[in-house]
Amino acid sequence: MKTFLITVLLFLSFIAVRAQTMPPPPPPTPPDVDIQEKVDTPKQALGEYPPEFPGGIDKFYSFLKKKIRLPYTQDNISGRVIATFVIEKDGSLMQIKIARGLRQDIDDAFVKVLNLSPKWKPGMQNGKPVRVAYSVPVPIPFNDF
Repeated sequence: MKTFLITVLLFLSFIAVRAQTMPPPPPPTPPDVDIQEKVDTPKQALGEYPPEFPGGIDKFYSFLKKKIRLPYTQDNISGRVIATFVIEKDGSLMQIKIARGLRQDIDDAFVKVLNLSPKWKPGMQNGKPVRVAYSVPVPIPFNDF
C-alpha cells in the first residue's frame, strides 16, 4: 500500500508540474497579396517623383555645355566626369562633389558651374518636397551628348 501511495503521488506531481510553457500561436497571416501587382505599380502612383532640372535633363546638359569653361589642354582628354550632389527641398544644389573625375582643374570647373545652376524642381514624396541625392555623368568632350 505504501508503494502504491508513493506511485500515485509521483504521478500526480508529474501531471501538475510543467517544465516549459507552450509557445503562443503564430499571428494570423495577412491575406495573399499579388506580388505582380506590387511590382507593376509605378512610383508615381505612390506619390514619388524624382527631382528635375527646369526643362529636363537635356536642358541641364545644354546649361553645362554653355557655361563650363574647360582649361586649355594640348593633350586630347576624353572620359567621363561623374558629379554627385544633393537637391534640397527648395531645389538648390548642396554638397557638390566629383565622384569620378579626370583632372583636378577640370573637376574644379564642373563644381564651379554646378554652383551656378538654377534651382531644380525638388523631388516629391507623398506630395511633400524631399532632399534627394543625385548623380550625373558628363562625357568629355561635350560633343558626346
